[in-house]
Amino acid sequence: MRTADFDFALPERLIAQSPARPRDAARLLAVHQGRLEDLGVRDLPALLGPGDVMVVNDTKVIPARLRGRRGDAMVEILLNRAEDGGVWEALVRNARRLRPGDIVTIEGAPDCAAKVIERGEGGTVRLDFGADPAMLARALEQAGEVPLPPYIARPDGPRPEDRSDYQTLFARRPGAVAAPTASLHFTPALAAALEARGVRQATVTLHVGAGTFLPLRAEDPRAHRLHAEWGEVTPEAAASINAARAAGGRIIAIGTTALRLLETAAAPDGGIAPFRGLTDLFLLPGHRFRTADMLLTNFHLPRSTLFMLVSAFAGVARMRAAYAHAVEQGYRFYSYGDASLLFREAQP
Repeated sequence: MRTADFDFALPERLIAQSPARPRDAARLLAVHQGRLEDLGVRDLPALLGPGDVMVVNDTKVIPARLRGRRGDAMVEILLNRAEDGGVWEALVRNARRLRPGDIVTIEGAPDCAAKVIERGEGGTVRLDFGADPAMLARALEQAGEVPLPPYIARPDGPRPEDRSDYQTLFARRPGAVAAPTASLHFTPALAAALEARGVRQATVTLHVGAGTFLPLRAEDPRAHRLHAEWGEVTPEAAASINAARAAGGRIIAIGTTALRLLETAAAPDGGIAPFRGLTDLFLLPGHRFRTADMLLTNFHLPRSTLFMLVSAFAGVARMRAAYAHAVEQGYRFYSYGDASLLFREAQP
């Protein structure tokens, strides 16, 4: 297996710079076993049925991009994952300018400063913002920017509407630095139509980290390591998913984050156990999926861990064909783009 095996040509014009309006007006490519079907996101209720359960991620994106100063040196900080006691793991541009013990003040938030605890590899820095979470929350609102992916062009910084556009209908628990983008397609009207169809909903949490933006540089993808992300499957969510499966319903993961968390919490028989902690699960072709029957997801970058994940779920050949079709038909790609509904490849 090589990273180059997951490359494909993508015209730049297909990289979406803003979401469909309304959100559920986006297109939907259904990737069935043996055929492709061009639909719209509003057709999702017709593809699901009574007793099916959607697993959604309720993480909420925080304005996690900050600018800091140590003396005359400026650094750009992207918060990644909260630890205990006000400590955050962050990715810092110009991290080489920082040393343990340095104090970094936050531009635009004069009451906020962080102490450098340690500097790791690849620009990773652990920062101590102090034990008052309200202080950091105020600083983020005052000075933080929505951490849009680099392929969404904002030369003058994020637009005011990005704060709402880059947040999902299900967002409840602050902590993510990237949106679970499959959920960006949901509107109250679509949610009501799914409920009327008899589709149930189970809620989990995975705080998406900055590692989702990092390129995969290794020639062999098996040498790549994902940044750990914090997730939780509550006992109530696990029970709801297991009950649906026992009653013959299908499990639909809304986004790759929900799928990774389900697979992390899965027992050998496919049952879901309660889970709370970190996961760095990297799903590659050859993984035997035990949980979801279907996956709703956006169209992902070439050579990315997420394109590898969908290839593992639906089959490498099927996904290459699906993406070639999507390019030919002008589907919009990436975070603000269109959606695909993948049916899991048959497994032995």
